[in-house]
Amino acid sequence: MPLEPIDPESALDLYLTDREHETSQATIYSHRSRLGHFLRWCEQQGITNLNDITGRDLHYFRLWRRDEGDLKPVTEKTQMDTLRVFIRWLESIEGVEQDLHSKVLSPDLGDGDNVRTVMLDSDSAEAILNHLNKFEYASRPHVILTLLWHTMMRVGAAHALDLEDYDPENQSLSVVHRPETGTPIKNKEGGQRFIALSDDICTILDDWIETTWVNTVDQFGRQPLITTSKGRAHTTTLRGDCYRWTRPCEIGIECPHGRKPATCVATGYDEASKCPSSRSPHAIRRGGITYALNHGWPKPAVSDRANVSEGVLDRHYDQRTEQEKMEQRRKYLDNL
Repeated sequence: MPLEPIDPESALDLYLTDREHETSQATIYSHRSRLGHFLRWCEQQGITNLNDITGRDLHYFRLWRRDEGDLKPVTEKTQMDTLRVFIRWLESIEGVEQDLHSKVLSPDLGDGDNVRTVMLDSDSAEAILNHLNKFEYASRPHVILTLLWHTMMRVGAAHALDLEDYDPENQSLSVVHRPETGTPIKNKEGGQRFIALSDDICTILDDWIETTWVNTVDQFGRQPLITTSKGRAHTTTLRGDCYRWTRPCEIGIECPHGRKPATCVATGYDEASKCPSSRSPHAIRRGGITYALNHGWPKPAVSDRANVSEGVLDRHYDQRTEQEKMEQRRKYLDNL
């Protein structure tokens, strides 16, 4: 069939709209971010019709992105793999030549190359949560960072919580997949679960609801648990809370990078992610998982609470050193 002209921006909008009902909002956000680099490259090259893209063009993009971003192999692979999925989708709507996706190359990774190790360490988490508890008590940042660290949930799950999902009597949260009303969660029905809460976490949630929470109803008649003055807090807002409050200077700690607040670009409200010490929601989740494992939680319990398989837990989340694992096994010596 003949190709039908389509510009890069329209193609990306159609692609993301098509995928909205089959994947999580977090995945949509990630794909938009990764493919945004491809759109920038197309603009620089004067490409206005993706019908004309060739395998050589895709190789030039890969080299351009590698040079521009000084990418690590794992980041390059993630971005190129996402581009391959996008190109395959374009083939399905006659936007590019058939089998063009097979010409999207990405690096082969060795053992360990695809394991991300960035996380919020327990000392930093303690300092941040103590500061929030004292100076920003029951604020939205206090609530979201506390939940991500202690419950190990994904930011998309926190975004999806409704007021009724919090049960103060049973001290629990219910994570529910509701794609038909705008809040899908990762792993869909497989990600649904109850999460037990401690007395301290319940007290923070109770005080949040009583003093700071905005009583609002969304277009689907739902009352979100994590709110702003405009309604349910968007995942972008929650990510911003995480990046801002994991900057050392935000809690009064001297900059470990030798920067001055007056001239540091990362002190801007929307620039916090540029701080080398700031951490994403996923890094907070990873730190919480590692902290639980270091404190003797069995892997099956962590796996169920965080909604991650034990295999993925071992490969992508467990950041304990081999010595830390050995010391944890030591307590079983008396049973031999």
